[in-house]
Amino acid sequence: MTVDPRIAAVTARIVERSKPSRELYLERLGEMATKGPFRSTLSCGNLAHGFAACGPSDKADLAGDVVPNLGIITSYNDMLSAHQPFETYPELIRSAARDAGGVAQVAGSVPAMCDGVTQGQPGMELSLFSRDVIAMAAAVGLSHNMFDAAVYLGVCDKIVPGLLIAALSFGHLPAVFIPAGPMTTGLSNDEKVRIRQLYAEGKVGRDELLAAESQSYHGPGTCTFYGTANSNQMLMEIMGLHTPGSSFINPGTPLRDALTTEATRRALAITALGNEFTPVGEMIDERSIVNGVIGLHATGGSTNHTLHLVAMARAAGIRLSWEDISELSDAVPLLARVYPNGPADVNHFNAAGGLGFMIDQLLSVGLLHEDVRTVWGKGLASYAVEAKLGENGTVVREPISRTSGDPKVVTTADKPFQSNGGLKMLTGNLGKAVIKISAVKPERYVVEAPARVFSTQAELQDAFKAGSLTGDFVAVVRFQGPKANGMPELHKLTPPLGVLQDRGQTVALVTDGRMSGASGKVPAAIHVTPEAKDGGPIARIRDGDMIRLDAVSGSLEVLVPAAEFAAREPATADLSHNEWGLGRELFARFRDNAGTADEGASALY
Repeated sequence: MTVDPRIAAVTARIVERSKPSRELYLERLGEMATKGPFRSTLSCGNLAHGFAACGPSDKADLAGDVVPNLGIITSYNDMLSAHQPFETYPELIRSAARDAGGVAQVAGSVPAMCDGVTQGQPGMELSLFSRDVIAMAAAVGLSHNMFDAAVYLGVCDKIVPGLLIAALSFGHLPAVFIPAGPMTTGLSNDEKVRIRQLYAEGKVGRDELLAAESQSYHGPGTCTFYGTANSNQMLMEIMGLHTPGSSFINPGTPLRDALTTEATRRALAITALGNEFTPVGEMIDERSIVNGVIGLHATGGSTNHTLHLVAMARAAGIRLSWEDISELSDAVPLLARVYPNGPADVNHFNAAGGLGFMIDQLLSVGLLHEDVRTVWGKGLASYAVEAKLGENGTVVREPISRTSGDPKVVTTADKPFQSNGGLKMLTGNLGKAVIKISAVKPERYVVEAPARVFSTQAELQDAFKAGSLTGDFVAVVRFQGPKANGMPELHKLTPPLGVLQDRGQTVALVTDGRMSGASGKVPAAIHVTPEAKDGGPIARIRDGDMIRLDAVSGSLEVLVPAAEFAAREPATADLSHNEWGLGRELFARFRDNAGTADEGASALY
C-alpha cells in the first residue's frame, strides 16, 4: 500500500532539511567503505596485536583476507537484570560465527546504567550523558578497524541509543542489534502502582514496598513495563536492526538462543565479503527514522525518545525535530495498551500479537514506509511475522494473525484505542516542551492553575509530606535540564502528584527535566527548552503565576503581561551540590557542552 500522504509529507520535509548533513555523511561513509576485510589495511604488527589472544584456527583465519570478522560490543554486567543474560552470548556468537565460516571477537564493553537503580539518587545525574559515554566507548572498541560487521548487545534506556549512535558513526559497517528479551511476568503493574501510592501516603511501610518491588523486578531480562528499555527494542525491530520477531522473547529459552545464533549468521552474511552488503549508515535513512517515530506513537512508547531519536538521527546526518514527531503523532493511532498506558506488560503484549501484529496493521493502512532496507533484506513486510522454534533449534517464521489475541491489549488499525499517538509539542511564552497524554483522562488535557515553584524534586516531595500542596496547582520543577544537573528522571514525582489528583485536586507538572513516567495519568509538560540554567523563561515564573497547559491546542503559557514577565530577573539556583560525588565531577564538561533538549540533549553535537 502507498504510504499515507501525511507520513510522506513529514518524511519529505525531513529529507529536505537533512540534505546538506546527510549528503556529507554518506560521502564520508563511502570513503570509509572498502571491498574486503578491513583488517587487510593493517600492518603485520597491528594485525598480530589484534589476534594475539585468538585460538590457532581463528588466528589462521584472520591472517588471511577471506574470512569475515565480527566485532561484538556488549553491555553485559551481573548487576542489572536486562544485561545479565548477555554473559553467555559471546561464546554462543563465537561458536555460531565459526559454524558459518567466520570469526567473532568481543571488541569492547560499554557501561549499562539502570535508571531503575539510580532514580531519585545523585548517580542519576550521570544517566543521560551515559548515552554519549556509551557511544564513545563503543567507538573505542571499533576503532581497531579489525571488523567487517558488528553486533550490539544492549537493551536499556541509554544503552541502545548510545550503541546506535556509535553504529551510525561506523556506518560503513553492517550492524545487527541482538536483544536479551524481557524477564518473565511478576507482580501486576496495577498492584505495583497501588503499593507505591500507599507508601507515598504513609499507609504501608518500606517492607511492604520492597516486597512489591521485588516481585515486580525478579529475574534476568528487561523490566516488563513498556518504558524506554522496551521502547528501544520496538525501535530496533521496526527500524530493521533486529531480525524479525526477536524483540520480546524471554532470555534463557531455546528460541532466544536460536535467534542469537541466527542474528550472528545474518551479520556475517551482510558484510562486504558477501552478496548482500548492507552498511548500516546507508540502511538507516529518513524513512527508517520516521518508521521508528510511528512505532513509538502506535505503541505508546517512552517520551525519552523525543531526546534519543533526535540524537540517533543526527548521527546519520538526519535532522529530526519535535515538530516532526508531534505531527506524526497526529497521524498515527494508538494500537497498544501496555503499562503505563494500560494494565498489560510486554509479555502479554507479545502473546497477544506483539510487534509483528502492530507492523502488519500499520502497513495495511499505509502508516509505515514498507520500502526500506533492513538487516533481513528489502521491505518491512517481512517483519509482520511471529518467530517460533523449528526443528533442530532453528528459527521459523509464520505470518502474523490478522486477529488480535487480546483486543484489550492490541487492536486493529480500524478500531484504535485513540485516534492519535498522544504526544504533542507545546509552544508558547515558556518556550518548547513535549507532553504525552495517552493515559491522561480527556478532562485533564487542559489545566489552568497557579504555579508552585520548586528547584529540586526533593523540595516538592517535602512539600507533599508537609501537607502544604493544597488546592489546584501546576508544579514547576526547574533547574533539572541537561546543563543544570544532567537531566535526571523525575519518576519520584509521579506517586505524590498521582495521590493529589486522586484526591480531587487539579494538578500538572511543568519541568525542564525529563520524566518518562510522563506517559502516566498526571498531565506533564517536560523537556522545557530553553532550560532554567540557560536563562529560559521558566526561570522567570513565580509562585502564584497562572499557568495554562493546553494539550489540545499545543500551548504552554504563563498568564502574566508580556512586559512584566520580560522585565523579571531570571531566578538562579545554587547547583554546586550537583557538581561532585558519585562521579558527577567527571561529567562537568558534558553539562557545560550539552545541547538543548529539542536537539537531543547531547554533548556530542
